[in-house]
Amino acid sequence: MLQNFFMLCSGADSTILKSCSEGEQNKYAGIGATVFFTAVMAFIASSYALYTVFDSVVAAVLFGLLWGLLIFNLDRFIVSTIKKRNSFASELLQATPRIVLAVIIAIVIAKPLEMKIFEKEINQVLLEEKNAMTLANKEQLALQYTPAVEKLNQAIADLKAEVAAQEAETNALYDTYITEAEGTAGSMLLGKGPVYAEKREKHDAALAELQQLKEANAMKISGIESQISALEVEYADVVKNSQPIIDGFDGLMARITALEKLPWLPSFFIFLLFLAIETSPIIAKLLAPKGEYDLKLEDEESAIKTWVAQKVHQRKQVLATDTALNEKIYGEIAEEEAVYAHKKRKAEELLKLQADAFQEMQIKSL
Repeated sequence: MLQNFFMLCSGADSTILKSCSEGEQNKYAGIGATVFFTAVMAFIASSYALYTVFDSVVAAVLFGLLWGLLIFNLDRFIVSTIKKRNSFASELLQATPRIVLAVIIAIVIAKPLEMKIFEKEINQVLLEEKNAMTLANKEQLALQYTPAVEKLNQAIADLKAEVAAQEAETNALYDTYITEAEGTAGSMLLGKGPVYAEKREKHDAALAELQQLKEANAMKISGIESQISALEVEYADVVKNSQPIIDGFDGLMARITALEKLPWLPSFFIFLLFLAIETSPIIAKLLAPKGEYDLKLEDEESAIKTWVAQKVHQRKQVLATDTALNEKIYGEIAEEEAVYAHKKRKAEELLKLQADAFQEMQIKSL
């Protein structure tokens, strides 16, 4: 039963193949088994590849099954259409398009399995890329907020500098009226005279202005700090919202790109393995000598070709004979006077009937 199934997978004519020897049947069963297991590998590979795309087991299995059936049908078609000829060059020329197609199929099958085999290494590459993308994303977003924050910080620094300048001026007035009282500067008179009172009054007025300035600038600084805090919260939210996009950077194309960054030699040998599996039925048919099945198939096809050629030739002969007979018969009839007189009489009767009908129509229209 299993042998019959694999012979069916090989695309061979089961009626002819069952009339062949056991060895011939085993050869085609082996070819069919290669076709079948290649389709199984295609199913596994495409299911994994599609799972990385859809992230759904059901969808991946369904599409993988469809792809496996497609590969199975293509391989079966490729193997079944290669006919053994008496010239290896003609056989190779016949198989060349099919070998190219087999190479394409091997690449499609091998790539997803490579991604599964090197999954850990690919994940490491993707992690490094995600970290780099996270840092780059933060820096890029910071460019939108840094100028505004710097401007606000500069405003705070200006307000503090204004307070510091006013405070320095007030301290200078304080030193002035103290030295006036001590007699070490100004009027050089010891004691609290009119000059001292005047300078003390200036200091007290400046001190009051300083206190008002501190309170006003403190309120301004508090408002600016609130704006800075709001910008920092907004920046953090933007970074947080964009992070899932970076975390989701592990789709099929990203994994293929990451795989290309790994050493090429292991991937190349895996590709060669699948290429050998995919092309093995074709190579086996090309290298195998002309067997019993090929001879019987050629005999049956040549018999059909001969029979069809005979039928076509017979139809041509029948057509030629019939044409010659018709020409001879109608030629003899054209020379007979009785036929001529009969056709003339019938034509005269027809013309009379037409004239009568025309006359009746004219009378009715009056």
